[in-house]
Amino acid sequence: MTIINSVFTWFIKKRIHQIELFMKYPNEVQEEWFEQLLSWAENTEWGKKHHYRSIENYAQFKERVPIQTYDTLKPYIERMLKGEQNVLWPSEIRWFAKSSGTTNDRSKFIPVSEESLEECHFKGGKDMLTLYFNNRPNARIFTGKSLTLGGSAQVSQLNADTFSGDLSAVIMKNLPLWAELYRTPHLDIALLENFDEKIEKMAHATKDVNVTSISGVPTWNILLFQRILELTGKSNLLEVWPNLELYFHGAVNFSPYRERFKQLIPGEEMYYIDIYNASEGFFGIQDTTDNGDMLLMLDYGIFYEFLPFEHIHDDHPPTLTLDEVELDKNYALVITTNAGLWRYMIGDTVRFTSLSPYRIQITGRTKHFINAFGEELIIDNAERALDRACRYTGATIRDYTAAPVYFSEDSSGSHEWLIEFEQYPAEFDRFVDLLDETLRKLNSDYDAKRFKDMALRRPLVHAVPQGTFLQWMKERGKLGGQHKVPRLANDRQYVDAIWALLNREKVVVE
Repeated sequence: MTIINSVFTWFIKKRIHQIELFMKYPNEVQEEWFEQLLSWAENTEWGKKHHYRSIENYAQFKERVPIQTYDTLKPYIERMLKGEQNVLWPSEIRWFAKSSGTTNDRSKFIPVSEESLEECHFKGGKDMLTLYFNNRPNARIFTGKSLTLGGSAQVSQLNADTFSGDLSAVIMKNLPLWAELYRTPHLDIALLENFDEKIEKMAHATKDVNVTSISGVPTWNILLFQRILELTGKSNLLEVWPNLELYFHGAVNFSPYRERFKQLIPGEEMYYIDIYNASEGFFGIQDTTDNGDMLLMLDYGIFYEFLPFEHIHDDHPPTLTLDEVELDKNYALVITTNAGLWRYMIGDTVRFTSLSPYRIQITGRTKHFINAFGEELIIDNAERALDRACRYTGATIRDYTAAPVYFSEDSSGSHEWLIEFEQYPAEFDRFVDLLDETLRKLNSDYDAKRFKDMALRRPLVHAVPQGTFLQWMKERGKLGGQHKVPRLANDRQYVDAIWALLNREKVVVE
């Protein structure tokens, strides 16, 4: 397998040159994709409806095509699910990625074209390795196996030629042979539907394999790692997999999990890469070790627009192209893709940390925030404040969620936090104070509402027992894969549901 390492090192030199080109000429690359996407789709039903053939510039595109959500595209997608073609995209759509997003439906069905598989999802997977090998030329991950903890293998055949499943299933069912050779465990285990069974079988199947790289959502990976250590009697993963060198992580902010991973993988040489991929596309890869910033990948068949967060509820929200964005401002991400998503608001918010090249950080979700009192608290604020509170009190967090506590006759409002600690804070009150102080520094609206406790009191923070969020997610049918604990909500549906679980189990909460 050392030969494979050498071959891949030679291959990445060509791809690095292409990446450097879009870093140097980002606006030109985006303009080319904009024109190409409209040209390809001009004879689709959607393209004819919006007169794509006569669109000459971005201004006309914005004028003719309103910003879309899943609900507005749903009538077209439902027809495609029944087998109709040339509706949103010209090539045949046979696969749909089933995603549990923040829509009115329990699930979204995102079209996945052959172009989006090859030029976006698979290309993103290869670029993860490309950037890693470019930063670490002596990498030896191809001397072993890559462990991926994905979603479920449940694939539904919607008609003779159309299938749906979560993104893990869609990708793994279509993986090229070379990629399958370097993956562990076998697909019949990796895509098991029952999460508990999957963890158990994966632990047994991989504990004696030479694993050199891992990818997945930190929350679920930790559960697998803990089970492997239980089975092997080892104290850390390097005693199980001595050649482990790389972890690709995504879906959630890694900061709350960093200390726990250092305990699980204590080696100084362990390399971590943050990625930003979703059912709708692959968007970003961390290309430096400086921080968690991700390079915005501009040649994946996606045209990007950015909607300033303060205008997200406007009737005619203004969107910006890449050359118009500013540093450290919060934008809702709007994408046009080579799978027929047109001006589609994906539901994520990002901020730019660099404009040359364009690098981003995920700041939250357009529907996951708290603004019950005009405080406009977003997930990025919460993650950064929790990270600081943990660092100064020696705490580590497994999971959390927060919601408003509304005004009462004799009290102002507040935010209620339910936190499951991996390591309890040395000083709990100091933890709460640091959380509050940091939120006030990060968010001027929150700070104004906290003035003299007039609108917002000090946060109410509760430490819930370990396993609480796992049990809650299990009861919701949301274990594993791309499922994530909702961090913030502008109502109390999640917090109240967790309290109901704890009360049912008669658990005493601090």
